[in-house]
Amino acid sequence: MSGHLAVIGLGPGDIRYLTLEAQAALAAAEALYGYGPYLERVAVRENHSRHASDNRQEGARATAALAHAAAGASVAMVSGGDPGVFAMAAAVCEELAAGPETWRSLDITIVPGVTAMLAVAARVGAPLGHDFCALSLSDNLKPWELIERRLDAAAGAGFVIALYNPISRARPWQLGKAFDRLRGLLPPSTPVVFGRAVGRSDEHVTVTTLAAADAASADMATLLIIGSHDTLLIERPGRGPLVYTARSPQGAPA
Repeated sequence: MSGHLAVIGLGPGDIRYLTLEAQAALAAAEALYGYGPYLERVAVRENHSRHASDNRQEGARATAALAHAAAGASVAMVSGGDPGVFAMAAAVCEELAAGPETWRSLDITIVPGVTAMLAVAARVGAPLGHDFCALSLSDNLKPWELIERRLDAAAGAGFVIALYNPISRARPWQLGKAFDRLRGLLPPSTPVVFGRAVGRSDEHVTVTTLAAADAASADMATLLIIGSHDTLLIERPGRGPLVYTARSPQGAPA
């Protein structure tokens, strides 16, 4: 089959985070598919057709892109951050598995990008410097009870936790519930990083504690990093603190 589908990570926002591989894949595509705001980050080219869709239409978007590629076109599916982290690469794989057998002959490339937790971590130091995990607080595709069990397990095991999809108009309460749950498992002084729109013009990053963390400070453009027992601050006069997670657990031999 002659068609090609590239699933491309655009990074957190600014063009400087777009990899050379991603730029080349975008330039080679005849058709672009993606969530509308992500497509707006891609420069308009005369040889591109653009197919925008709503954020909750991931399955339909993946199916349309696969069908277009199966017709012989060079197609690009764009994702914010990295396409394999709570994004379109998994949706494409799901639709490929459920779709026509002929789709499996397609040439499919996953082009990595800078995911939000890496961009936010870099702004404040090295909070992901030791063991960490990433969780989505969205219960659109899994039950809230499962999210609670995973929060408990991650905090209890000493992982730093990166929280994706913390809150939205349709899901206004999950982040507050998550904070309440984590406050029963972690010290009040545990560092918490709110990173909003990192890499864009409206970027805003704050460092606070689990005791003071306010769910109202986040929206869907926010990525949170919740520290572990081994996450520490270095206060710097006239500058924001550096946050890092010790590579040797506190009290353990180096």
